[in-house]
Amino acid sequence: MPRRTIGIAMNGVTGRMGYRQHLVRSILAIRDQGGLALPDGTTLWPEPILVGRNAEKLKALAERHGLDRWTTSLDEALADPDIEVYFDAQLTRLRGPAVRAAVAAGKHVYAEKPSADSLAQALELARLADRAGVKNGVVQDKIFLPGLLKLRRLVESGFFGRVLSVRGEFGYWVFEGDWQSAQRPSWNYRAEDGGGIVLDMFPHWQYVLEGVFAPIRSVYAHAATHIPERRDEQNQRFAASADDAAYAVFELEGGIVAQINSSWAVRVNRDELVEFQVDGTHGSAVAGLRTCRAQHRAVTPKPVWNPDVPTTERFREQWQEVPDNEDFDNGFKAQWELFLAHIAADTPFPHTLMSGARGVQIAELGLESARTGRRVPVPDLVPNPTPTLSPHTGADQ
Repeated sequence: MPRRTIGIAMNGVTGRMGYRQHLVRSILAIRDQGGLALPDGTTLWPEPILVGRNAEKLKALAERHGLDRWTTSLDEALADPDIEVYFDAQLTRLRGPAVRAAVAAGKHVYAEKPSADSLAQALELARLADRAGVKNGVVQDKIFLPGLLKLRRLVESGFFGRVLSVRGEFGYWVFEGDWQSAQRPSWNYRAEDGGGIVLDMFPHWQYVLEGVFAPIRSVYAHAATHIPERRDEQNQRFAASADDAAYAVFELEGGIVAQINSSWAVRVNRDELVEFQVDGTHGSAVAGLRTCRAQHRAVTPKPVWNPDVPTTERFREQWQEVPDNEDFDNGFKAQWELFLAHIAADTPFPHTLMSGARGVQIAELGLESARTGRRVPVPDLVPNPTPTLSPHTGADQ
């Protein structure tokens, strides 16, 4: 079987997400399985070069995983003719200049979300890539995870009938850094560094809602900074200038109402860190990232409100687990494989930088709504958007 090598400049792999999800669980996992099989029988072999600002960390990572190449010079990596793909997992505020340089060098671009820290910049990057003729994509990992794939299966089967509403709860307590160390980097809580839960999570909610249900037509949001002071990695106090919680109502095409709470100042009383409850005329479901439970209207209980007596119904026990019915791979790896196949074999890939720009748009409109206290309509970014493809089946929605 012939093998083709594809060089990938991976910028930002010393960070938690870039290292764990993209390098180890995606690119190295593809190598561990023997490469990526393409439709023509060729095996695609990813060859990463690690890029970053800290030479000691890069060298240590390369040695740990038996990799030969690393550099602190992005220009050097982009000048290498063997590098076909540029991947960016840096801080959001650093992404724009690096992606512009990669596009100018003729490299295909794959970037973490949000694709930029402003809609204007996100649109600029998408249009630059399209004009340059380079293939491009943005990470939209949640819809590749088992829970949401099973939820999507229910939607496509018509299980819900007419979908009425989606209610999402996301979050956990991020420690302030004083009596226990914080489990997220401190820049997340500084607006000047691109932090804030709206910019971080609303792009996720955009592609989840659009990819599973329907496009967002309006946004109403309230953003808050519940923890006004935190400590950084040097144990120094700093004033949190970014929102750490957001409470939003999204109106979707077709009249579906989605209400999603996002918070880094909430203690978890759920089965997973994020859960979505979907209610429709024919059935309901509750999906996390791994599991999905459903209840059809034929087996829906008929509770009667009576606060004067104890509730005897075991409501959670009345839901049925949606079976896996297949083996699910790591969501980040699954999307990497689609993107690499898109480059090497021109297979479809709808998760482009323009798709990423729609996520940044929802974040900006959410912040505008939070500032003004108003419901904000969502205009189309392009007259005829590319139809979204199912990550599960590849079929048009």
